[in-house]
Amino acid sequence: MSTELEYLTYATLLTALLWAPYTMNMISVRGLMDAVGYPENPAPLSPWAQRLKAAHYNAIENLVVFGALVLIANALDVTGDAIAWSSVFYFWARLVHAIAYTFAVPFVRTVAFIVGFGSQLCVAWQILFAQM
Repeated sequence: MSTELEYLTYATLLTALLWAPYTMNMISVRGLMDAVGYPENPAPLSPWAQRLKAAHYNAIENLVVFGALVLIANALDVTGDAIAWSSVFYFWARLVHAIAYTFAVPFVRTVAFIVGFGSQLCVAWQILFAQM
């Protein structure tokens, strides 16, 4: 498996697992029946869980873009160090983003987001200019 597909897999697994901690918090603050039901006035999640939920949504939104770009590059056989390293940076940036968002670490969340976005741009650039 190529590096870019390996790290896309890691990023996908990370995104797939981010729901678990905030769902456990939902169960602990609301109780199981309200957590799986539709209460009229649900108790709010803890602040950290609200932030992790927002980080999870952001991760999903960005994974769609990054995943599509990596798969397009793979389908077109566009490879190289730039795409491989972009995939590595993307995964670590998304992990740092989720942690920094959850624990409200100022500036780190934004820097991690920018690194992840830059990784997307780098893969797109490699695809668009591979034929030149």
